[in-house]
Amino acid sequence: MINWKLRLKNKATLAALASAAVVFAANVATALGVTLPVGQEQAMAFVMSLLTVLAALGVITDPTTAGVGDSNRAMTYTEPKRG
Repeated sequence: MINWKLRLKNKATLAALASAAVVFAANVATALGVTLPVGQEQAMAFVMSLLTVLAALGVITDPTTAGVGDSNRAMTYTEPKRG
């Protein structure tokens, strides 16, 4: 399981989700034949670069647990644990 309430309080996770939403919206627009005001290739290059940086930082998946879920301990948190 994933503690979504906790993850959604993290600004980096929100940035990753927003980037994924932009990619999804661009793909849907292309599929429907809608022309975007910004060149699709430019927008996609920016979003893909941002996602690459976030993935490299371990933002998209939690590097402190095995797999993609949160640990039992993390599931009990209501605020991100401070270092």
